[in-house]
Amino acid sequence: MSRENSTQGRGGVQTIGALLPHILPLGWKLGLSYLRFKKRAQRAEKIFRKELNANGLDRETAKKLTENYMNSSHALRTIALSGVRGRWAE
Repeated sequence: MSRENSTQGRGGVQTIGALLPHILPLGWKLGLSYLRFKKRAQRAEKIFRKELNANGLDRETAKKLTENYMNSSHALRTIALSGVRGRWAE
């Protein structure tokens, strides 16, 4: 086996090694951003439900409306489900 062939397989490992210091901080930042977003969404859900209750809706109806509101705000889930529905409709 020549030296050229033995080092050729290391290209992927070297690339990963070079990117690793950049990937880890990016993962942390994305993770923290996601957790902040989820916390804000939970707060918004709580406020929305309280407002519905304060304006005279019963708890069950307010709960259902809040669930529908929160489900519609998940863009990726909505896009994915519309793609699945589109395939089954054909």
